[in-house]
Amino acid sequence: MTPVLALSTGTVVAIVVIVVVDLFAIFFGLSFARSRRAQREADAAATAALLGEPSPPTPKPVSRREFFRRSLVASLLVFTAEFGGATIAFLWPNLRGGFGSVINAGKLNDILSFINDNNLPFYSGTGRFYIVKYSGKPSGGVDYATEGVTTDGIMPLYQRCVHLGCRVPFCPSSQWFECPCHGSKYNTAGEYQLGPAPHGMDRFKVSVTSNGDVMVDTAEVILGPPRGTNTTHKPPAGPFCVAVQ
Repeated sequence: MTPVLALSTGTVVAIVVIVVVDLFAIFFGLSFARSRRAQREADAAATAALLGEPSPPTPKPVSRREFFRRSLVASLLVFTAEFGGATIAFLWPNLRGGFGSVINAGKLNDILSFINDNNLPFYSGTGRFYIVKYSGKPSGGVDYATEGVTTDGIMPLYQRCVHLGCRVPFCPSSQWFECPCHGSKYNTAGEYQLGPAPHGMDRFKVSVTSNGDVMVDTAEVILGPPRGTNTTHKPPAGPFCVAVQ
């Protein structure tokens, strides 16, 4: 799934505010500069008169049309620089190892040991994903992208609920992922079970290096399986943490 860049209402308002502030600053700065220059010229003329020297040549005054033309050009240049810099900063790849880059989640053996010992998925706050044990396959004619999202018996799940984007915790009692916002529920493989979510939890591509490091690529979100997918066939193990809505 390719991210789409869109300008929200707040972004548009922020841009308008920046333009207004820039124009005000430019007009104020130019007016101040003209006032200071006129004052310096008057002081120079007075000094020359006292010393009996000829007055320095007076520069040609800037017309109103020329003043507004220069102000408009300057404001456009300032706005283009600010907007361009903000856009580049937003689109520039994350090279610091945070979300949006390839995350080293840790050693495969350590992750599997944590899952087995605690009966919980392994969670990476930096990468905003869970790692679950998984070796299932789609069945019953259900087809969805699985290439690259599983390896060595594990799979990363994006923590975001596909309904409205809330963070989905794992419920220890039911052994399902349960969204606290609107009650969407997913099994241990992140497959849709209950609630308003349109499909299962999204995934990330994962690989394991020769040194046993689990590398999760959070730069690309892989669409979760459609409703009706159930490769675990496990009912809730106990009470839900979030009431069924």
